[in-house]
Amino acid sequence: QVQLVESGGGLVQPGGSLKLSCKGSGTIFSIGRMGWYRQAPGGQREMVALTWSGGSTSVAGSVKGRATIDRDFSKKTVSLQINDLNPDDPAVYYCYAYRVVSLTYRNLTLWGQGTLVTVSA
Repeated sequence: QVQLVESGGGLVQPGGSLKLSCKGSGTIFSIGRMGWYRQAPGGQREMVALTWSGGSTSVAGSVKGRATIDRDFSKKTVSLQINDLNPDDPAVYYCYAYRVVSLTYRNLTLWGQGTLVTVSA
């Protein structure tokens, strides 16, 4: 069974930093897009940062200049670091993978289980 396993998150002080990690588990041959979305209470799920298989990246305006996405293609991992956390950042953060090729599937979309990030003093 292929899935995305997330780690990181939790309680962070305003102005602090967090790092989220995600790993594709199971027999995965390749992943197209991979990255992170988030959903605040009562809000829509929104893109935070994405990487493409060619190496290009996209970062949402709300975190631009504060977020770094890093992907290891061979290890099927992606991480997200956000600095200078503010009251707009608390949300459930989801790892995302698109066009996953595995033993059983050739074009699978995966979501992680979500990890909660809280910003509070």
